[in-house]
Amino acid sequence: MERITKAQIKHVAHLARLEFTDHEVEMFSEQLDSIINYAEQLNELDTTNVKPTSHVFDVKNVLREDEVKPSLSQEDALKNAPDQKDGQVKIPSVFEK
Repeated sequence: MERITKAQIKHVAHLARLEFTDHEVEMFSEQLDSIINYAEQLNELDTTNVKPTSHVFDVKNVLREDEVKPSLSQEDALKNAPDQKDGQVKIPSVFEK
């Protein structure tokens, strides 16, 4: 049974702006079917006593507290700027007027 149809592969390819030959569509169809078959083997496992998890590893927040620390003065920050105006770095215009 074909679970991923050739039409679905062509549709996704179209959305991704990819072009596949008929041979490639056939190949991807077979490969995706093999992947699904492999993943379905997980349904055969007995997970009755397995606690549901959202992560494989024990993940914790590694962000630090936000602390105000001394920083560069405006004068030092602008010291190496190629061009500046009114205390800000001046860059070439990106958009046309």
